[in-house]
Amino acid sequence: MRLIVLLSLFFLLTNCEDKKTKQKTIPESETKEIPKKEITKPVEEKEERRYPKLNSKSAMEFFLEYDKKHKENKVRITTDFGTIDILLFNETKFHRSNFIFLTKQKYFNGTQFYRVIDNFMVQAGNSDDKKTARKRAKIGKYLLPPDTKRGFKHDRGVISMPSSEINNPHKLASPYEFFIVQQQGGAHFLDGDYTIFGRVIRGMDVIDKIAAVETDDGDWPMRNIYIRNVEIID
Repeated sequence: MRLIVLLSLFFLLTNCEDKKTKQKTIPESETKEIPKKEITKPVEEKEERRYPKLNSKSAMEFFLEYDKKHKENKVRITTDFGTIDILLFNETKFHRSNFIFLTKQKYFNGTQFYRVIDNFMVQAGNSDDKKTARKRAKIGKYLLPPDTKRGFKHDRGVISMPSSEINNPHKLASPYEFFIVQQQGGAHFLDGDYTIFGRVIRGMDVIDKIAAVETDDGDWPMRNIYIRNVEIID
């Protein structure tokens, strides 16, 4: 009888030791519930708008203030045919400021010389690419008043701003586009109608090459001529 009791105690103690041993060998990480990782969607950062969307009412005041802080007046236009350096006139400050502003917004990059008439002028700043329309929509829809009484003439090499395509008896300028007079002796019949706001100081040979390309019936070059980059050089 005593032997049976002793054997029972022995098996009981042995089972307890086995349980303790097994408990110690269980990794701690397995005894805890593994927390589920929270899946967070990446936050889409909206590009901060540094300037207001412009319209014809706000543009003049905007460029008046812009002119006070942005005095640059030399730009380099890189085209498929070479580079053109232009001096912008301080006298036509709204149009100079407009061109500097659009340059800093990278608006002109990817636009084209879309109207070319040999021995007259080359016109640029537009495109049939939807990206150009989106750029304009972002910057705003506005026109600039003419500034034609500064004594400048449409001599060969000047840069001038065309009027908009809308019914426009006051010759309000289309701010996204420009033309450069290529005609030998100038195109003085344009004086008084369009605002001259700069002149080519290097690269008229590039203008001559562009003017000489073959065009369709609408004066659009048969081969697209892109403005690859416009940058401020001074």
